Amino acid sequence: MRPCLHCDDRQGGGEDHALPSAIETGLATAVAIALLAACIVLALRLRRMRRVVVWLHECERSFRLALWAGGQRHWDFHIPDRRLRYLVARRDDGGQGPHFGSGEADPAAVIHPDDLPAVADAMQRYVAGDASEFLSEYRVRVDGRATGRNNWVWVRARGRAVEHGPDGSILRVAGTSLDIDRSRAVERENRIASEVLRSMNEAVAVLDARFNFLSVNPAFSRITGYAAAEVVGRDARMLDSPRHQPSPGVAMRAALAREGHWSGETWQCKDDGEEFLCAVEAVTVPAPDDGGEPMHVLVLNDITQHKRAEEELRYLASFDALTNLPNRSLLAERLSRAVVRARRAGARVAVLFVDLDRFKDINDSLGHAMGDRILRAVAERLQQTVGPGQTVARLSGDEFTVVLENVADPADAERVAREIIMAFEVPVAPGDGREVSVSASIGISLYPDHAQVPTELLKRADAAMYQAKAAGRRTWMRYDDSMEAAIRRRAVLSGALHKAIDRGELRVVYQPRQALATSRITGAEALLRWTSPEHGEIPPAEFIPLAEENGMIFEIGEWVLREACLAARHWRDHGLLDVAVSVNMSALQLLRGDFAEVVRRMLDDTGLPPHALELELTESMLMANADQAAHRLRAFRELGVALAIDDFGTGYSSLAYLKRLPITTIKIDQSFIADLGHAPEGASITTTVIAMAHGLGLGVVAEGVESEAQARYLTRCHCDEIQGFWVSEPMDAASCMAFIHARPPSAAAVALPAPAAS
Repeated sequence: MRPCLHCDDRQGGGEDHALPSAIETGLATAVAIALLAACIVLALRLRRMRRVVVWLHECERSFRLALWAGGQRHWDFHIPDRRLRYLVARRDDGGQGPHFGSGEADPAAVIHPDDLPAVADAMQRYVAGDASEFLSEYRVRVDGRATGRNNWVWVRARGRAVEHGPDGSILRVAGTSLDIDRSRAVERENRIASEVLRSMNEAVAVLDARFNFLSVNPAFSRITGYAAAEVVGRDARMLDSPRHQPSPGVAMRAALAREGHWSGETWQCKDDGEEFLCAVEAVTVPAPDDGGEPMHVLVLNDITQHKRAEEELRYLASFDALTNLPNRSLLAERLSRAVVRARRAGARVAVLFVDLDRFKDINDSLGHAMGDRILRAVAERLQQTVGPGQTVARLSGDEFTVVLENVADPADAERVAREIIMAFEVPVAPGDGREVSVSASIGISLYPDHAQVPTELLKRADAAMYQAKAAGRRTWMRYDDSMEAAIRRRAVLSGALHKAIDRGELRVVYQPRQALATSRITGAEALLRWTSPEHGEIPPAEFIPLAEENGMIFEIGEWVLREACLAARHWRDHGLLDVAVSVNMSALQLLRGDFAEVVRRMLDDTGLPPHALELELTESMLMANADQAAHRLRAFRELGVALAIDDFGTGYSSLAYLKRLPITTIKIDQSFIADLGHAPEGASITTTVIAMAHGLGLGVVAEGVESEAQARYLTRCHCDEIQGFWVSEPMDAASCMAFIHARPPSAAAVALPAPAAS
C-alpha cells in the first residue's frame, strides 16, 4: 500500500523544508560573523594605520623640529640626474614657530662657484669608495629678501648613500648641512687670537680664581724658561722674587678683587733662578652667566734691558761715558750749587780749565783708540791729584774742568794748578805697556772775584787757559780783565787770517845760518810773517796756533814751502849752490795726509834738489808721536830731504826714540843759549846736547845767538852752526841773497882760542 501522499508530505515535508532553512540561517550567521570579523580587523587595521600615520606625522614633525632646532637643512642628491632636493626650516617672523620650505635645484645654482669644484671632488671620492662619508664645507646661496640681495653662508654638509643600483652603485646620497657661518667666524677669531697670543713678545698667562695657572703662551716659556706643562696647576707665586717682601702678588690680588685690574713692575724669577724685572698688566674676566668661576689674565713683559738702557741714558745724561767723570751738564749743576753755597757762606769757588797740550797730535799719530785710553789715564790722574772731595769733569775732547770749593785764598787754586802740572811730569801709562808724555795748560777763574754765575766762570777760566797756551803751554794763568780783549782779538784774527793769503798780507823772510868753523853761510830758515793793514804786525806765535785750529795750516804751509823752494832755486841760479833752505813743518802736516808727496811735488815743480831743503819739526811734537813720526819721516829721508829737530831741550827727550828718528840736525832752543855766560845750568845743558848729538852723528845748530860771547862759547863747545841776530836778522829773499853774496867767509870769522878741555 502506498503511503498517503498528503499525510506523508506534510509530515515528511515539514522535516524536509526545515533543513535548508537552518543551513541558510547558519550560512547567514557565518557570513555575518565573517563580515563582523573583517570589519573588526579592518577597524583594527585602520586604527593601527591611523596610529602609524600619526606616528609618521610626529616623526616628520620631530625631524623637522630637529632640523630647525639644530639649525640644519636636509638635502637629497640624486646622482643620475644631478638634482638636489632640500628641506629648509625657517623661523616664522611672527614668532609662531618654524615653517619649512622645500625645493629642487641644480647644485651649481646654490653652491658658490669658487667652492663647487671642491664639493664635486668630495662627492666623487665618496661615490668611488675613497671616503667613508661625504663631508665638505662650502658656501650656499640663501634667500636675501630681508636684505634685498642674495647672501652666501658657509655650511658643513655630511651625507651617506641611501639608494643603490642593482650593481651596487650609489644612486642617491642624503644628509644634512649645518650653518657654520657664525661658528666659522668665531673659529676664525679664535684662530687669530691664538696666533696673536702665539706670536706676541709679551708673556700671557691665564689664571683661575685661585691664581693657579691654566694656560700660558710660548712667549711665557721663552721669557721665564718654564714650559707650559711645568706651570699649569701651580700657584703664580712660584715666579715671585725673594727680593719682594711681601710678595707683589698680595697687592695684585687685592687690586683685582677690588677693581678688576692691576698694573705694576715686579721682580720675577726664571726657572734657573735668574731675576728679571717684569711689567705686569692684570685683568679679571668675570664668571660667565651660565656659572663657573672668574679668571685672571696676566700680560708680562721683560723690561730688564729696557730699565738698564734707561739707567744708562740717565747716567750718560750726567756722566762722560769714556772717563766716567761728570759731563758738562752735571758740571753746570754742581758748579751752580757750589756758587750758591759759597754765596751763603761768603766763600770762594775756583774753576780750573785744564786743556791737554797738542792732544790732536797724539790722536793723529797713535790713533783715536790710544787717545781714548790716554784720556782715561789723564782723568784718573786728575782725580787723584785733586782729591775725592772736589769735582773733576770732562767737558769735551781733551778739555777738563776742576771745581774747588771753600778756597780761602787765590793762591790755593794756583797751588792745585801747579800740582796738576807737576803730576803730568811723569808720563801716563795708557795700559798697553807704553808711556806717553802729556802736558796741560790751565786757566783759573774765581767766584766772586771774576764772575758771579757759572757760565761766566767757565768762560773766563777758558780765556785764561788760552793765555796759558800762548805763554808757552805747560803752565797756568789766572784770569784778569785784559784776557777778554785777548779772546776778542783771537776771534778777530781768526777771521782775518782766512783772507790774508788772498790779500797778500803773508810773506816769507829768511834768517841766515852760519857755520862756526868756516864762518860761511850754509843756509837760511824760512820764517812766516803776517802784516795786516788793520791789525799791524802779528807775531807767528799768535797766528800760527790759530791756523792749526781752523785748518788753514795746510794751505799756508804749502804756500810757505813753495815760496821757500822758489827762493832757494833762485839763489842757486845766482851761484849760491851750497845754501840750503829750512822750512818749519806743522804736526798736522806731518800726521795728516801725505805731506811727503806734497814735498816731492814742490821739488819737481820748482826744480830744487832735495838736499837743498831741510824740514824742521819741534821736539815736543816728535816725542809725543815718536812711533808714527819715525815712520813718516823716513819718507822724507827717502826723498833726500834733511830733517831737523827744532827747539830741542824744551820737550820730553827720549834718547831711545831720538836714535830711531831719521833726523840729521838738532837745533838747540834759544832759551838755553840766552843763559850762556850767566846761568851755569844753561851752559851745562848746551854742552851736553852738543856732545850727545855728535855722539849720534848729528849736526848741531844753536838758535838765538845774539852776541859774540855766545858765539865764542859755542865754538869752544864744537857747535856746528849758529843762527840769530848776531849773524843777521830775518830779511826777504832778495836781501838774503845779496847778504850772502856780499859776505865773504872771513868777514864774520870768530877768533877761536884753543878748544876747552872737556
